[in-house]
Amino acid sequence: MRFRVLLPACALVSLFGGAAAAAEARKAAIFPTEVNDPSLAYGRKPLPADQKRLDLATETLRANLTEKGGIESVDLSPQAEEIRKESPLFKCNGCTGPIAKALGADLAVTALADKGANQLFSLVITIAEAETGKVVRQGQVVIRANTDNDWSHAVRWIVKNRLLAEPLPDRS
Repeated sequence: MRFRVLLPACALVSLFGGAAAAAEARKAAIFPTEVNDPSLAYGRKPLPADQKRLDLATETLRANLTEKGGIESVDLSPQAEEIRKESPLFKCNGCTGPIAKALGADLAVTALADKGANQLFSLVITIAEAETGKVVRQGQVVIRANTDNDWSHAVRWIVKNRLLAEPLPDRS
């Protein structure tokens, strides 16, 4: 009789123990959103308003992946010099994986705004495994305006409808 009561209790403990392990946040290096702007030749920086929107996109991405995706964002500051040296990261030929791995992250998250005109951007967000560089999720949207709200909305849409539409690998 005791055995019949003990067996289901053990099964419940192992079930919840497994769920707790599965619910553990994966660590990700969420790199700053970058822009590919043909008008910024010779190392010129984006306009202050554009840089503000890039920073806003990064913060919106970080907040949404943390809140809705169960991802823990790692601090990038220990690798700040390497990130600066390799920037722009969209041209570094896979350097984000080793940087993310050095930070103890499982995933590398990058965002690139490709500027076509003053009010036409293509925003691509990619989540890749730090170890292998394999892309596990990617989403893209075209932004046909240039306000803070448009940029925030675009990031939230990609996270909801592309990046987290299905669970990330190793999560159920």
